[in-house]
Amino acid sequence: MSQRANPFGPVLTAMVTPFDEQLALDPGRVRHLADHLFTTGTDTLVATGTTGEAPTLEHDEKISLWRVLRDHLTQTKRGKLIVGTGSYSTQATIQLSLEAQNVGVDGLLVVNPYYNKPNQEGLLRHFEAVAEACNLPVILYNHPGRTGVSLEADTVKKLAQHPRIAGIKDSSGNLAFVSELRANCPNDFLIFSGDDPLNLPILAIGGDGVISVASHVAGIQIRQMLEAFFAARNDEALQLHLDLLPLAQGLFCAPSPAPVKHALNQLGVPVGGVRLPLTELTTTQQTQVEALLTPYQAVTR
Repeated sequence: MSQRANPFGPVLTAMVTPFDEQLALDPGRVRHLADHLFTTGTDTLVATGTTGEAPTLEHDEKISLWRVLRDHLTQTKRGKLIVGTGSYSTQATIQLSLEAQNVGVDGLLVVNPYYNKPNQEGLLRHFEAVAEACNLPVILYNHPGRTGVSLEADTVKKLAQHPRIAGIKDSSGNLAFVSELRANCPNDFLIFSGDDPLNLPILAIGGDGVISVASHVAGIQIRQMLEAFFAARNDEALQLHLDLLPLAQGLFCAPSPAPVKHALNQLGVPVGGVRLPLTELTTTQQTQVEALLTPYQAVTR
């Protein structure tokens, strides 16, 4: 299958937020992690999303993190930066999105409004309001398991007509839904897998890339899988996907991002711990995650 034009590349990483030993934002570790990700296959960083512990970050911490990343990417001339700005409030989402635009990020990831469970008309108007207020590409983020509400295909079809709504990260686990999107949205509307165990299936029904957690550890192998798929080397792509499956599943043995942060710390990419209400892994969970890392030690140290 040929690739659609995609300004963000096929490998996007849902980046963890590195903390120091006191769980404060650590700019040095942020830069180190960014370098690690770009070196191992990432095209675009996606900061302050779920994996970035956005709900635990203060407003000023988000701005500081974005500035550190924007400056570092400018200095190193590597990759692009998308940031998560979505919340349950449309006005708050617009305000944070405008602040992200002022920092100079390359795009916005906007999650379904959570907790208050809007209907489809509310979702439609929410995303349209954000896209109208900003001049950046907007990636919709559909994750019903976390937000309690799901975009419907007809709603996404309408949103996809907006010139600044560029695509969707889908974490619904619903391949029929993704198929409907590919069948009914414009050809240039980008579809990203937001669930590593479904990366290859979503590519097979018209996906354009991944917004991955596992790419923190296995970015090289994920890129190899994508390249094999787009070059129609289907058996190779399938084998790489199956080889990655234990890692993709194991990194969710506890609430994310605790497992992937533990993995990075073990692999010599220090990112610190997680903030409450998340907790560190149990000894059993640590052993489980560490057992998955052997194939990836050589490329990350």
